[in-house]
Amino acid sequence: MPTMQNTNRWETKELVIMALMCAISVILSFIEFPIIPGITWLKFDASAMPAMVSGFAYGPVAGIVVGIVSALIHAMIMGDWVGGLMNVIVIIAMVGPSAAIYARKHTFAGAVTGLVVGIVCMTAAAIVSNLIIDPFYLGMPLEAVAGLILPALLPFNIAKSVINSVLTLVVYKSISNLITPKKSQVKGR
Repeated sequence: MPTMQNTNRWETKELVIMALMCAISVILSFIEFPIIPGITWLKFDASAMPAMVSGFAYGPVAGIVVGIVSALIHAMIMGDWVGGLMNVIVIIAMVGPSAAIYARKHTFAGAVTGLVVGIVCMTAAAIVSNLIIDPFYLGMPLEAVAGLILPALLPFNIAKSVINSVLTLVVYKSISNLITPKKSQVKGR
């Protein structure tokens, strides 16, 4: 007699927590403020942190899914598809490597290493995507976008990713034993 096997990647509890993380991420995406004096059009929001927490808890695919879904919801609400596309690119660049490294080395050092790699990847992806997307969709000359790299884009994206990484460490550490499956919990880390 054939048996049925559950082929779902995530358990129901994990899906519910991921949906909650999406909701938190969408809410956080509306709480934004400039972090670099004089550059008020680049605003920080902590919406990447729930995606990172999901990535650390359930793997890189879960984190990327949470990040993409929340970025698309924000883009639909605001009607800002260019910003939504940019958010999807930087979420994939930050969450993917960070969560993949943490999944292989499930320690505090692994988390920090993953986040540092994620910071570098996200910053590079943000700059490259600005150089490609801004001239195409916003009509900015490439030279104007390139002129913003050192004074605006580089410091902003480094600061944004570092703040999100610190928030991820604090939040994940405090809730990890609540959200990760019992079989994956590690005491003292």
